[in-house]
Amino acid sequence: MLVAHGYRVGIIPQPDWHCDEDFRNLGKPRLFFGVTAGSTDSMVSNYSPSRRKRKEDDYSPDGIAGRRPDRATIVYSHAIRKVWREVPIVLGGIEASLRRFAHYDYWDDKVRQSVLADAHADWLVYGMGELQAVEIARRLEGSEKITEIPGIVWKASEMPDEAIELPSFDDVCESKEKYADAFLTILKNNYPNARQLAQRQSKIWVVQNPPMRPLSQKELDWVYSLPFTRNKHPSYGKHPITAEKTAKFSIVTHRGCFGGCAFCALAFHQGNSVVSRSEESILAEAGLLASHKEFRGTIMDVGGPSANMYGMGCKLGEKARRCERSCLYPAICPNLDVTHERLIHLLKKLRNLPAVKHVFVQSGIRFDLAMTSREYLEEVCKYHISGQLKIAPEHIEAAVTDVMRKPDGRKFEEFLSTFEEINRKIEKDLHIVPYFMAAHPGCELKHMLSLAKFIKKLGFFIEQVQEFTPTPGTLSTCIYYTGFDPYTGRNVHVPKGEERAVQRALLQLANRRNFKLVKRYFERHRRNLLKDLKELMESQVGLP
Repeated sequence: MLVAHGYRVGIIPQPDWHCDEDFRNLGKPRLFFGVTAGSTDSMVSNYSPSRRKRKEDDYSPDGIAGRRPDRATIVYSHAIRKVWREVPIVLGGIEASLRRFAHYDYWDDKVRQSVLADAHADWLVYGMGELQAVEIARRLEGSEKITEIPGIVWKASEMPDEAIELPSFDDVCESKEKYADAFLTILKNNYPNARQLAQRQSKIWVVQNPPMRPLSQKELDWVYSLPFTRNKHPSYGKHPITAEKTAKFSIVTHRGCFGGCAFCALAFHQGNSVVSRSEESILAEAGLLASHKEFRGTIMDVGGPSANMYGMGCKLGEKARRCERSCLYPAICPNLDVTHERLIHLLKKLRNLPAVKHVFVQSGIRFDLAMTSREYLEEVCKYHISGQLKIAPEHIEAAVTDVMRKPDGRKFEEFLSTFEEINRKIEKDLHIVPYFMAAHPGCELKHMLSLAKFIKKLGFFIEQVQEFTPTPGTLSTCIYYTGFDPYTGRNVHVPKGEERAVQRALLQLANRRNFKLVKRYFERHRRNLLKDLKELMESQVGLP
């Protein structure tokens, strides 16, 4: 995007932070260094939910882990500051965006201050960032004021007069109630034209300007029309990047998510309103894919945060941006336009393009939304899945899904029934791959036992279980740290320590190590549930 506006941009991918050489490679930037930790938070990339070092990194050459440092945004910034003391540094990307204020850090198990303060950088861009990046470059070139740009965070010696004062870093460290107050204030001011926010951090104030407006459809179309190579950085040579295999021939149809899941930070980063690309733009990109020398006829994925939110939005338009009601929880809002017609029409056109043999939807669909359109489900099942449909019910017990802000097991069972009916109608042998989560706030061992029985009854084989990882910027993380729901003040059970591993193991008892872990834990700590555990174990083939 910067190149399209006439700027020269150099990219230093995964620099070696142990020495200065990589940070000198391209010389001194004329305007600024932009720093990002990558497509994911570096701590999520480097550590499992049980805080063990990961053995692989899908975004690194040859999948080798450890090519990015822990807290990469901070480490890279310090390395730059050491070499180029006077050059401005602008932070961006998901890691910086979610850590822009004082936040609970799961890996340190404590509250850390804003990454902007820790990194000794000049400004932080939060959100998707295209408009901010161009405006920062333009203003630096003209020696104009940076601190008025929406969608940035900056440092001040005093709190601005118009800003809302958040509880300070010291306050949120000392009081979980104040931490929750700060979290809610930030969340409620996450829309364009909201109030400016300020938080005291040691000797400085961290000031957040209101969010940048979302790109319009025309602007989003233009961004995706830019001449991306669809290749990894040339410095990686022939070393493969695992994530490139899917991304190379996939198409992003929209941005934003109105799902409002408590454990997801996507709305905090991209926004809770959906901006969809035009059909013409998407078809043009598909045409470019088809002409690529490595294309073999399969578009790997067509979608976004939830594939079937394309073309949807609130009927209230601009008024919806300040709405605090969830669009999908506890039920679909009547003001939400949930028609799948635009998406159905788009998928039909894509699969009929010359040189395109298959168009898959792999980014996952929101099953409660899909239930509003049987036609869409039939289209997807008939043409756009290769045999398995990925969905994420996460749990089935209402006590847990209420905390997650997700539909409960009844809605999931309705979906399964409809899916089987469609299977019979189109005469295909398709399968559901459900994603379930263990150790989420609100989830007790009795709830995991119930989920395990439910999975056994339906005949699912669970290869992977997602263990809840508290990441900055989510409601679930606020609950995990404080132990209560900030909206209601109600105390919430938070699985910690060995209970987290036991909850995950309950869904994979066929693994003998998991079986022993669960049995030992229940005998020591939860003898009142041993009868239920015995019933579950007896239903598992091969277990004593």
